[in-house]
Amino acid sequence: MAGLWFEEFTDGMVFNHEWSRTITETDNVWFSLLTMNVQPLHIDAHYAAKSEWGKPLVNSLFTLGLLIGMTVNDTTLNTTLANLGMTDVRFPKPLFQGDSVKVRTIVRSKRESKSRPNEGIVNFYHEMTNQNGDVVATCERAALMRKQPKAA
Repeated sequence: MAGLWFEEFTDGMVFNHEWSRTITETDNVWFSLLTMNVQPLHIDAHYAAKSEWGKPLVNSLFTLGLLIGMTVNDTTLNTTLANLGMTDVRFPKPLFQGDSVKVRTIVRSKRESKSRPNEGIVNFYHEMTNQNGDVVATCERAALMRKQPKAA
């Protein structure tokens, strides 16, 4: 399903996204190094083995990007103009290389844009769980969405 137009969203609408994804060592190390985050908890297995986790943690910004990215196909593909912000980002449980994740989205609210008559703002709540059903990431996201084009 392609992204939805502003008018197609309703408060309380739930998307249980079909995509699932196993996070690899390559994902974690490359993302960390590409973003110049040299935190050894992400990129040094021997260092991380001595931590309370005993193994590398997945970079939280990779987690956030994946959380939102896994929702795009069902919600905003080709119908969003911009993300306006992400708030209340939480990582309640650690995420590790080898974990598989799924995402659920709930539409919290929507409103017409006050300055852009052909657009509206949709507020999403995203929640990521691991293979055990543990919530590993959540966030609220505001997106500027296109309204359905009017027939000519």
